[in-house]
Amino acid sequence: MKQHLLRETVDLSGYPDLVVLYLGMRVNAFQGLATLLGFRTKIASAIEARPDGLLGHEAIVYSLFPAHVGMRQYWRDFDSLERWSRSEPHRIWWQSFLRDPKATGFWHEAYFRRGGMEAVYVNMPDRSGFRAFAPVCTAKGAMFSSRKRAGLDGEAPPAPVQEREIYK
Repeated sequence: MKQHLLRETVDLSGYPDLVVLYLGMRVNAFQGLATLLGFRTKIASAIEARPDGLLGHEAIVYSLFPAHVGMRQYWRDFDSLERWSRSEPHRIWWQSFLRDPKATGFWHEAYFRRGGMEAVYVNMPDRSGFRAFAPVCTAKGAMFSSRKRAGLDGEAPPAPVQEREIYK
């Protein structure tokens, strides 16, 4: 019996400012497993709260050994993503993680429908993602902010953690 082929596409014309965000957390030492598992409930609660601008969320397993999981998110626009990342509970998570990553690494890569990409990697030992081929630099100065890394206009709201707190 011949199987019917259903080939579809999507009309993204209603989403001119769409942002696709990939995120990941990797366990770098055994104690990081507790950190990783603790974020599962936090992220589920944040998604259930349906932040303004979040269009879709999908979980991803990158590897089992080392444990490396993440997600893909679709945001209506960068402003709504940035606003959420500066609000509770994300702001508190990010402050806590940067103060003590508890044997885990974190990264995100963002892709903008209007053009542009940006990324940040914290305590990631392997050269995955853009780091596999692009020059790596410290996330300082203009490279400290997602908005600036992406080359977007406008002033970024205050970051959850100030650059001077990290680079003393």
